[in-house]
Amino acid sequence: MAGATLVVVLLLATLVGLWFRHTFHRVEKTVYLPPTGEAAYNPLYALAKTLEADGVKVDVRQRLMLDDHPMASRDTLLLFNDPRVLSPSDAERLLAWVEEGGHLLIRTPAYSPGDATTGPDAPQAAMLDQVSAWLVDETPSCEDFQVEGEGHHVEFCRGRRFAFDDTVPELAWGDLKHGYVYARVAAGEGHVDILADFDFLTNTAARGFMQEALDTPPDGGLRDGPHRALARQVLAPNYRQGTMHLVYAAEMPSLWRTLYLQGWMVWAPLLLALAAWLWMRMQRFGPPVPSPAGERRSLLEHVRASGEHLYRYGRGVMLYSAVRQAFLARLRRRDPVAAALSGEPQVAAIAERTGQPADRIRTALNVPASHDRQAFRDRIALLIQLRNRL
Repeated sequence: MAGATLVVVLLLATLVGLWFRHTFHRVEKTVYLPPTGEAAYNPLYALAKTLEADGVKVDVRQRLMLDDHPMASRDTLLLFNDPRVLSPSDAERLLAWVEEGGHLLIRTPAYSPGDATTGPDAPQAAMLDQVSAWLVDETPSCEDFQVEGEGHHVEFCRGRRFAFDDTVPELAWGDLKHGYVYARVAAGEGHVDILADFDFLTNTAARGFMQEALDTPPDGGLRDGPHRALARQVLAPNYRQGTMHLVYAAEMPSLWRTLYLQGWMVWAPLLLALAAWLWMRMQRFGPPVPSPAGERRSLLEHVRASGEHLYRYGRGVMLYSAVRQAFLARLRRRDPVAAALSGEPQVAAIAERTGQPADRIRTALNVPASHDRQAFRDRIALLIQLRNRL
């Protein structure tokens, strides 16, 4: 019997193995992981590595720090940050450096509806004021950009357009009616390039909230051919003549976004456990039941009312007997010898223990007349006093 069972098990295992080998197909799948390390927070990381591979000396940092990073006359400085963070003193130092032969690239502030920093008379960024540039109150629109061998492309779709006041740029992209998206202004021996956006210089294009989990390759930024061509033209004036200074603002990913995308293995079971606990603890609604009537009087009030009732109807002797029995019960616990006596010997023993006169004790142990209210009160009080002295 055991041998037959073993044969059946081996036969089933062989059939399952043959079915698996027949239906199983090995498939290669490419998964594009999100950037890690410096590439996760430095939007100019790909640009820096590309320039280094092309033999250009690169200095990448998060802040300007002019004192710690002096720039030569043929260097290039790309300020990826919002130009409004520049102080007037730094703007003047940068303009003096540009006049000696430097090349400065800055961007306009990001567009936001209802922004009041538009028009030639509105307050501008300090660096934009140095070159007489002002922001145009115009909704961003795309500019066509065609590169030979590439498909149709548009650029600066989210950029902030600008115009000049009494300044004629050497190179310009845009028009006087809607504003410029790019302009190169000469300043002494150097140049200042103003752009509506720097998104074509970044690592990749801005991705959606859930696109990191898709199996699609990253695109945009320097990965696109038109962007590389445009970057080479923008960086042309001092290319390979000095150091390329890339100043960026760190773009750390949001903590909540990181937890949502990469920590779902933890928060999803915890969320289900919380929902189950809430379901177990929630209140079950049944048929309405009236609340029980609460007591309106305390126990002491009931005892007092019962005593007053008995006393009012001539039952004061019962109250006296209860107090006398309570006194004698404590006397039996504290002095059994005195409790065992009776008559005058008991009175003398109680007087010796409590320190009270024998006459008072004798009076307290005698039952008062039912109509003598004063004697009733005095003997009740004396019994309570004697009980407390035991």
